[in-house]
Amino acid sequence: MRLAFAAVLLAAAAAWAAPPLPAPVVADQPGLRMLGEGTLRFFGIHVYDGSVWIAGDAYAPDAPFALQLQYAISVKGAALASKSVEEWKKQGLDDEAKFKQWEAEMTRVFPDIKSGDRLVGVNLPGKGAAFYSADRSLGMIPDPEFARAFFGIWLSEKTSEPKLRAQMLKLAK
Repeated sequence: MRLAFAAVLLAAAAAWAAPPLPAPVVADQPGLRMLGEGTLRFFGIHVYDGSVWIAGDAYAPDAPFALQLQYAISVKGAALASKSVEEWKKQGLDDEAKFKQWEAEMTRVFPDIKSGDRLVGVNLPGKGAAFYSADRSLGMIPDPEFARAFFGIWLSEKTSEPKLRAQMLKLAK
């Protein structure tokens, strides 16, 4: 019985594939292709599925790319902003003035999320980060330092979720 249940769970996990990028992202950043995808669980609770989309042959933090998160839970936009600040502190970043400014910007841009909603961030080298929902542009935070720090939450070597990072960036084990 347990073996059959495990097989069903594995099949369901294998069947999940990241949805295509939303049309507004494709219009603004044509040619992105999915590099990798993974799932974040916290104490067994499915939080979100993430995927990284790149334009070239490999991920580069200083190139255009998209990070798509499809949430399995509901969360307030302000809570996402606050959690981002917590993650930066865990990574050793320390600039309370910038964190306060960036948190206000994220709170302005990030909507409240319901289960099934997508949030897509696009790295715009030298410009900052643009954010999208499944059907529209949410806004931009025009600060390249913010973009590095924000995407670093998931994609830097200092991430708190190295397994998810490895899956999304297709890193060798």
